[in-house]
Amino acid sequence: MSITKPNSESQVSSQSDPRISQGPDTDRDVVVASQASAEDAILAFRRAKAEKVRARGENPFANDVGKGSSGAVLDIGKARARAEGGKVEGKYVEEHVRAATGAEAVSVRGRVIALRSSGGLTFLRLRDRTGEIQLLVSQSTMGEGYARLDDLDVGDIVEAEGLLTASKRGELSVEPTSLRLVTKAFRPLPEKWHGLTDVETRYRQRYVDLIANPAVTDVFRARSLIVRATRSILDDADFLEVETPTMHTLIGGAVAKPFNTHHNALDMNLFMRIAPELYLKRLVVGGLERVYEIGRCYRNEGISTRHNPEFTMLEFYQAYATYDDLMDFTEVLLRGVDARLKAAMPEAHAAWHKGRAYTIDEPFARVPMDLAVARGAVKTEIPAWAQAVTDGGGVGLLTLLQGDFGGSMKEWSKASPRAKAIDWSNFRKGVMKCDNDGERLFALYEYLCEPFLIEDYRSKDGSHSIPVFVKDYPFETSPLARKNDANPALVDRFELFVNGRELCNAFSELNDPEDQAARFRAQVDKKAKGDDETMDYDEDYIRALEHGMPPAAGFGMGMDRLTMLLTNAQSIRDVILFPLLRPHSP
Repeated sequence: MSITKPNSESQVSSQSDPRISQGPDTDRDVVVASQASAEDAILAFRRAKAEKVRARGENPFANDVGKGSSGAVLDIGKARARAEGGKVEGKYVEEHVRAATGAEAVSVRGRVIALRSSGGLTFLRLRDRTGEIQLLVSQSTMGEGYARLDDLDVGDIVEAEGLLTASKRGELSVEPTSLRLVTKAFRPLPEKWHGLTDVETRYRQRYVDLIANPAVTDVFRARSLIVRATRSILDDADFLEVETPTMHTLIGGAVAKPFNTHHNALDMNLFMRIAPELYLKRLVVGGLERVYEIGRCYRNEGISTRHNPEFTMLEFYQAYATYDDLMDFTEVLLRGVDARLKAAMPEAHAAWHKGRAYTIDEPFARVPMDLAVARGAVKTEIPAWAQAVTDGGGVGLLTLLQGDFGGSMKEWSKASPRAKAIDWSNFRKGVMKCDNDGERLFALYEYLCEPFLIEDYRSKDGSHSIPVFVKDYPFETSPLARKNDANPALVDRFELFVNGRELCNAFSELNDPEDQAARFRAQVDKKAKGDDETMDYDEDYIRALEHGMPPAAGFGMGMDRLTMLLTNAQSIRDVILFPLLRPHSP
């Protein structure tokens, strides 16, 4: 990973840092000892430079930036904008830059990410949050102050004041008349060819990752913009942002295993929330008819490229709406967030958009789960399955797969490439663990349909996958959703999958207190049988429903996953600044 922006005038130089040459010895202890020795030497060398700065009465960790400047104190981006008129055929020309900026000096600050000296000329590249600019430092201009460049290293933070100009190669530069160290960096940044390449190290030392890799910084800027845009769209739709407790006395709002904690003063065992749902719906009962919360949730479950123990969740609830209304709004929300991201970060967005294997520009597919299973069965080209769904849809396939079908798997798996791609072993285990037809239908969907959504739902020209609303879930798998009026075996629920990944979950809310109480009791029964991913009986929530909750629909989406989607990140750890990791082993 390189921290140097390639150009002919500024390349990373590590000559000021002593290095221990490593030969062909491959013994791990020798290598580790050599690396530690080299690191200690670098630290000592740079600390000595800081002491040299102190000895002449200056602070190598100053806090008076810009106070002594005679020119305009500018972010690098604004300094570059001031010189925009100085370009000729895409390159900066000195006389044009001077004409565009006048004779006023500018003062810029930033981290030195590249440094190269040649005779009486030194090139430094500075970076701040708004961009990069070159410092063209000449001995003739700096006079005696030029010798102080010996105190600088890549990674230091400096302040420079001078006129905007252009180098001979047409690069916008500041020609400093003064240059001083603001913060001394004791540790070096990664070198161009030996940098921060280990993924775990990048996550553990995110501060270095952000310095070394501008693309990482872009992702986290995007994350902030995505959250901000989501809030704006909800605010514009007259939703009220609220905050609800993150420590709960009961497990509720989702089917997941919680983290436990203890409140000493009250001597209470508590759970870190797995979802804010039940508190937000209490607010709908209280007359706050459109509410949302964007906040941290915690689930004590596995870690994967799409799961982190703590994550950021958006949930919103809208009175007098159905899950059909929320499907429409979801398309508006995603396109609106993406449009605002494009406007705020056009260059980065263009790269992300080009790399997308999906499109959100076309209408999203809307597929009932039973129909998805039936289509998935037909695509396997297994004759018995095709006949079963012809006779009874997805339910027909359920009838065929009653009991243990292990003896048929070998034959079935040879029917087609699609059949061969099914995870037969886990499919069989998953179906056999189910207690009822609703759970079995969901298992069929998980193994026969979900892995193939990208293949089965494509844009009009076939070049991209399109998002898919999988809707009408079995009643048994959705303890908080409202039953479908036409078919009480199903609930009015959807999950949205984009590029094969689950993004959000929503449903028409259950507001019948007696029905909800019965479902809570069913969850308690499952817990008694050993299922640790179940909800508790929430008596106060039933009491709230008994006061009357208007018809409503609710929506939940992981903001981490939305950021992954829009920035093409492959792991959730790439969009969480400090993901949870095991303790470091030396």
